[in-house]
Amino acid sequence: MSSRRRTARTRLVPAAIAIVAVLCAAAALPLSSVASPSIDQLNSQLSQQQSRQHSLSASIGGLSQVISSLDSQIALVQSREASVRADLARDRDQLTRVQGRLSAERRVLAILRARLARARLLLSRQLVSSYEDDKPDLVSVVLEARGFADLLERVDFLRRAELQQQAIIAITRAAKAQADEAARQLAQLEASERQITESAAVRAQALAGMNALLQSKQGALRQAMAAQQAALQASRARGSQLQSQISKLQAQQAAAQQAASSGSSLPALGPTGGWAIPYAIVLCESGGQNLPPNSAGASGYYQIIPSTWAGFGGTGPAAYLASKAEQDAVASRIWNGGAGASNWVCAGIVGIH
Repeated sequence: MSSRRRTARTRLVPAAIAIVAVLCAAAALPLSSVASPSIDQLNSQLSQQQSRQHSLSASIGGLSQVISSLDSQIALVQSREASVRADLARDRDQLTRVQGRLSAERRVLAILRARLARARLLLSRQLVSSYEDDKPDLVSVVLEARGFADLLERVDFLRRAELQQQAIIAITRAAKAQADEAARQLAQLEASERQITESAAVRAQALAGMNALLQSKQGALRQAMAAQQAALQASRARGSQLQSQISKLQAQQAAAQQAASSGSSLPALGPTGGWAIPYAIVLCESGGQNLPPNSAGASGYYQIIPSTWAGFGGTGPAAYLASKAEQDAVASRIWNGGAGASNWVCAGIVGIH
């Protein structure tokens, strides 16, 4: 045995004796004065915390799926809302253009109506004047005319003036009819565009309300998930505290049992006594039970994680699935005469290095 190991054991013997003395003193006290919970009570509390963690994890996973589904729905509604709003903008622009054309056509129509009224007034005055004037006799026309050419020119002028007035009236009347038809069509188009625009505005408003509702629901679910995540973290912290308390109590019990059985020394290394490493570490780690994997994946009598198990020649995916003999062999290789003690947290807890 090396001097380092002898020194470590020399330090541990008084500590073990002191632990035994404390335990004996505690046993002598009335039960009502013992305030510390037992390992069974701590294990029960730890089991409750683990069950709570499992329930919270499942609930958080469900909420996460619902939130993801809402994300897809919100994205779809927002995309549809953007499309409808783009249609609404185009409809409003089209309605503005139609209203501009209708206003221009109505202005043209007003001008044509005024021209038609003036042309009709001039023609009527000309007809009345022609009717009221005395019919000139042939002698008067000949005498007043400055020649035969002038006579023909006067007659032709009157005829052309009347024809021109009639042509202006006809043209103005046709233009007015066209303007009336254009104004009627534009008014119908304006009514149609207004209806389309109002319908698009209603759809956009409905989609905006749906989007707000979905986002409100998603916000409430996120708050609920955040609260459950906080509760899960608190439960995990409490579980870690309980596990630490259990490990300490197990280490104290193991040290007390070792001190009581040997009187002066801790268990020897190696497979003697049925264990490949000091029994105090075994009790602290697993309580001497072939445990299934914990949250870190450690399992078996020696609480070996899968990567370490495979790295030191263990068969199968996990230590607890192998026989005790194989677990002893792998633990012995890990321990390596004490050089691998740091692989077990409980080694430091019970004071073995």
